[in-house]
Amino acid sequence: MDFDALDRSLRESAQDFTLDADEKVQLRELGAQLDAPRVRFLRNRAFDIAREAMLATPADTLDVLRWLEQVVKTLDAANEAAPVVSSAYFSPGDTCLRRLRDLMRSCKATLDICVFTIADDRLTEAILECHARGVQVRVVSDDDKQHDSGSDIARLRAGGVAVRLDDSPHHMHHKFALVDGRLLANGSFNWTRSATEKNDENLVVTDDANLVRVFGLQFEKLWQQFD
Repeated sequence: MDFDALDRSLRESAQDFTLDADEKVQLRELGAQLDAPRVRFLRNRAFDIAREAMLATPADTLDVLRWLEQVVKTLDAANEAAPVVSSAYFSPGDTCLRRLRDLMRSCKATLDICVFTIADDRLTEAILECHARGVQVRVVSDDDKQHDSGSDIARLRAGGVAVRLDDSPHHMHHKFALVDGRLLANGSFNWTRSATEKNDENLVVTDDANLVRVFGLQFEKLWQQFD
C-alpha cells in the first residue's frame, strides 16, 4: 500500500474522530502488515490530522485527542513483537512422532512436507487424514528412497496427495514440515519407525515467523524445481 492510500485510510477513520470496533480491527490488521517506515508514516499522519482538526475546530480538541490516542495505541499493539514459542523433542521414544501427528491433526488449511523419506504408517495415515478433510497437502521427497522397503510414497500418491520427487543425482535430505504457514517442524528426525524406536534424533517446532518464512521459500523453490 502506497503512502497516499495509507493517508486516505487514516483520514477515513478520522471523519468522526472515533474508532469503532471494526475500524480498530482494520487499523490493527493494516499496522501488522506494514513495515516500520510505513507505520511511522501512519503515526505521524495521525498527529498531523489531529493538529489540523484542533486548529480548525478547537471545541473538538478532546474528541480529537481521544481519537489520536486510540490510533497510536492500536498501531503500537499491532507492531508489538509476539513472543516466539519453540519446543524440542527427542527420540528414541515417541515424543517426535506424537508431536508431528498432533500438528497434522490440528492443521486446517495447508500442510507442506519436505522429508528425505516417509516410511512410518502412523505418519502416512495422519497425512492422508489431512488430505481427506480438505487440507491442501504437498510432499517433496527423495526419488531414491521411494524404492526402499516400507516407503509410503506410492501409497500417498494413490491416496491423492500431491507428491514431487527430486530428479537430481544427489539426495533431497531435508526433514521439515510447515503447518498452515504458521508453524515449522524441523530437525534430524526421519519419518520412519527406526527414527522413533532406535535412533537418536531431534525435532524442533517453532512459530518463529522469520524461520517459517525462509523455510516456506525453500519449499516453494524445491516444489517448482522438481515439477
